[in-house]
Amino acid sequence: MDEVTFKSDTVLSDVHLLLPNSSHLMKRLNGVGQPVFISKFRILQNCDEKDSSVDSPVHEHESEGAVFSDLPRDEDGDLDVLRRPRNGTCHRDAVCPVILSQSSTTLSEQDEDSEEGDDVSDIIRIEHTMATHLEDVGKQVWRGAFLLADFILSQVNLFKGATVLELGAGTGLSSIVMAMAAKTVYCTDVGVDLLNMCQRNVNLNKQHFEPQESEIRVRQLDWLADDFCTDPDSEFCWTEAEKADLHDNTAFVIAADVCYDDDLTDGLFKTLYRITSNLKCPSITYLSLEKRLNFTLRHMDVSCEAYDHFRHCLDQLEQMTDGKNKFTVEAVKSSFPQFFQYERVELLELWKVTAERL
Repeated sequence: MDEVTFKSDTVLSDVHLLLPNSSHLMKRLNGVGQPVFISKFRILQNCDEKDSSVDSPVHEHESEGAVFSDLPRDEDGDLDVLRRPRNGTCHRDAVCPVILSQSSTTLSEQDEDSEEGDDVSDIIRIEHTMATHLEDVGKQVWRGAFLLADFILSQVNLFKGATVLELGAGTGLSSIVMAMAAKTVYCTDVGVDLLNMCQRNVNLNKQHFEPQESEIRVRQLDWLADDFCTDPDSEFCWTEAEKADLHDNTAFVIAADVCYDDDLTDGLFKTLYRITSNLKCPSITYLSLEKRLNFTLRHMDVSCEAYDHFRHCLDQLEQMTDGKNKFTVEAVKSSFPQFFQYERVELLELWKVTAERL
């Protein structure tokens, strides 16, 4: 395999599109023959023992001689990230992923850990694919995951010591960031190849959560199934003890950029309702997503049908009257500090859903 072939149904995340070319060297082929890359995302601020309100400015931080206070900021204190020019003129290098031919050996975790010049204390390394079909978009990193990660790092004290469930974790980036504060994170998705990638990312970033004895458990959770996977032949099955722990102790549920297909969105909300209704304590769910606009022949106009369906499901959840639960929905302003370098576009949204028993 010498080059990437882009087809009409190929989806490429803007996160990967805007990375420097040096970030696109292939490390290996996964179990289904897809090229796997590894990218390094630097945490630009020190969030230890800090809990910023949504109106707090970005904190200044120095690390290994890098003065992050010198980075360009906008008037709200967020990183002033170079935007993609709207007139079609772009002075950045064109992104041309370099695909290496598959070899009989792959980089071991020890080899990756020994890369020179890295201060792993502020680096999150994520294995991912690029330019996938729609059904494999979970193997890419999306801006919604960064928005959710920013919120988590700005509210560390809120999540400290908590048990958290992530739905549709994909590469696991949000779960890894959450484990820097929470005690236990159930990082869930579906598909053996994706879950293996997620587990590998957890292993690559243990230095961020193991010192405080936090734990990430990668587990299978299919939104279109009626219950947890308990098949002992599955590497990512649930034990009865884990199911009990989840229902007894979970206080937060998170999900990032998982609403792009109406059937899956329906499955997400059914799963969210089922799980939060069975939790022992009230819970809060944070849903991050990017509103993606498309021109459709049906409307002969720009629309966002996937987002519209998501909002419809949110409204249905809030209006639900089952006599057992009450759901409150509110938008969270994206004015909290930015800890990762990405384009925080206006179409990125964060929603808070509070579930209480009547």
